[in-house]
Amino acid sequence: MTKKIFIYLACLSAVFLLIPRQARSFSGAPSRPISCPVRVAVIINAPQIDLKIRGDYSILALPLLEPLKKGRGLKNMTVKPTRSGVSMGQEHFKIYGIKIRAERAADISVNGRRFRGEMDIIRTESIKLTVVNHLDIEDYLNGVLYHEVSHWWPMEALKAQAIASRTFALYKCSESGSGDYDLRSDIYAQVYGGKTSEKFRTNRAVRATAGKVLIYKGKILPAYFHATCGGHTENASSLWKTDIAPLRGRPCSYCEGSPHYNWVKGVPLDMIEKNLKIAGYRIKGIKDIKVLSRNSSGRADIVGVTDSLGLEKITANKFRLAVGPNLIRSANFTVNIKGGMAVFIGRGWGHGVGMCQWGACYLAAQGVKAEDILKFYYPSADIADYDEAL
Repeated sequence: MTKKIFIYLACLSAVFLLIPRQARSFSGAPSRPISCPVRVAVIINAPQIDLKIRGDYSILALPLLEPLKKGRGLKNMTVKPTRSGVSMGQEHFKIYGIKIRAERAADISVNGRRFRGEMDIIRTESIKLTVVNHLDIEDYLNGVLYHEVSHWWPMEALKAQAIASRTFALYKCSESGSGDYDLRSDIYAQVYGGKTSEKFRTNRAVRATAGKVLIYKGKILPAYFHATCGGHTENASSLWKTDIAPLRGRPCSYCEGSPHYNWVKGVPLDMIEKNLKIAGYRIKGIKDIKVLSRNSSGRADIVGVTDSLGLEKITANKFRLAVGPNLIRSANFTVNIKGGMAVFIGRGWGHGVGMCQWGACYLAAQGVKAEDILKFYYPSADIADYDEAL
């Protein structure tokens, strides 16, 4: 245990130079870049946005891409939805939305954050704005990794994350259909911060694994991941309609030194009631909360909420998401009521399915290569080039 804690401290304090040199190379087949566009909703239902462009740009009407305007440089423009279209400063366009195309890799900034690629600004039915970033999958990953793992973690952990994130994104793209976007940019997909979030070492991990994805029986799988499993990863079938060998739970002793391994959180009962009501549950005057059953990974399966109306049974994952995933960090918890407070004592952070990121950090610090980390957390999956899974 002491040795594991030491290694975690090494991960946190950026002592990546101590990692054996052979652990820094991706030993699979040479990676080759792919060209695959993704559509990422970076803002959803905003009353307005601030837009800035550095360099040449053109503005096109959606959905037919009719030219509207060209220019060079745009400083601090406020974009708002109207009942008949979209306004940019003093200009008004009677259209469904606009596409901003930056020429020669010019920067587009939205609300102070810089992005690569193109940007769609769409007026929604509720007269709000949804902003969708169109860019290549590899550029997208450059803006993801910094938010998902520390850029000072061992390189093999970063490479494992790059492959898992690429796989997850491409799987979501295959499911998105004809909607306005493929992925959100928050914790409900992968956190994405655009060009502003790019770092040298995470970009290096993306380049080193370019085009590599996880497949199972020849198809891209939903490569879920989470911060800390707390000792055992979760079966995907416990949460979603997915039951495949790479996403079945297994013991993991590698995240014991994670700062999220054990946690305690007190949440006021009135806050829990309010959040459950927002999620659609009929709750009035909470008296008690108990874990009624657990699954094979040790996580809560069914939570019982006793109130003045009786007993409401809620699946633990829905209960956690409704109350707040950053308040109740995982479904592996016990709960005690003290006065007007529910005290949750738990292990791990996240849904628990797939790769445990802090476990991957420990393994990489021990010299385990990215492909072997992925084989541990996604058993029976193979690493292949993206075009082999088309």
